[in-house]
Amino acid sequence: MSGSQGARTGELERRYQRLLWAYPSAYRRDRGAELVGTYLDLASEGRRRPSLADAADLVGGGLRERLRAAGTAGLLSGVRLAAVLAFPTAAALAAGWSVLESHPPAPEFQLRTFGPFASLGVVAWAAWLVAAVTHALAPARHARSLIGLAVLLTALVLPAAALTGAPRPPLSVLVPQLALGLLALALPDRLPRWVRLAPAAVAALAAALAVRWLAPEGGYVSYHGAMESLVAVGGALLIVALVLALALAGRRDARGAWALLVLLTPAGLLSVRALAEQFIGQNPYWAALAGTAVAVTLLGPALLLFALAARRGRPIPGRAGGCCPTCGAAR
Repeated sequence: MSGSQGARTGELERRYQRLLWAYPSAYRRDRGAELVGTYLDLASEGRRRPSLADAADLVGGGLRERLRAAGTAGLLSGVRLAAVLAFPTAAALAAGWSVLESHPPAPEFQLRTFGPFASLGVVAWAAWLVAAVTHALAPARHARSLIGLAVLLTALVLPAAALTGAPRPPLSVLVPQLALGLLALALPDRLPRWVRLAPAAVAALAAALAVRWLAPEGGYVSYHGAMESLVAVGGALLIVALVLALALAGRRDARGAWALLVLLTPAGLLSVRALAEQFIGQNPYWAALAGTAVAVTLLGPALLLFALAARRGRPIPGRAGGCCPTCGAAR
């Protein structure tokens, strides 16, 4: 090996070793050198930095090891279960908003539109629907890539509207969609066929309902006029998660409980306006809505951290050896 090659390899090795800090110290001592050696053997010649995929794999593996060390490996499978519920919810919302977008205000209302659509949001909603159909027909990795694209387009609606002056959906619609989308990125690679079909099927049902409720004949419904539908969707999401958690708890499986805790934040964000009205009164001002959103965003992770601390190191009663040591799923 030449001097320059050795320098590049040494630099790459040091960068991999830095990423190992994601792992618990005991794991680094026992298997750190083996792990770094494996990545170095697989790295392409001349590479100086770990690839993005390698970095994500190492950090993700470190997180899993830390959760296992804390006795909370079931959280990971709970996050995956929450993703299975979050994606159909996001697809259903996108379908409903797409119907609303296809009925822009008439010219006599003197409101801006985005061509034949109500706002820029139609671009993001279309991406979500394509991801739902892809999830039904293609491998999970393709659907996950399109979910990532849909999340990106949803996030770009706000700056794009600011730059172009085009109308956009309100933040009370965009923010919970982003939260659901980020969670949906944790979808498992292998799912039963009927689960893969669920997002597209739920989106089709939501579109049919939206035609009835969000596109009345002889007029139009704005996003602000459809806020009650967000509360209904958030409530339905929590009810489904609660029923699933109770069903799994009957089998001494904690995945449902973890999924319910993870879903509290996106479900709460779907109900921000309703919560603000409950505590402040009708037509809450912007600062009240923002404060409520921040409180909801902080409360969910706080409850999750409290559950992690309470659960730390405690085995599930009656399930000794009954969970997968890798993902925490019940065997």
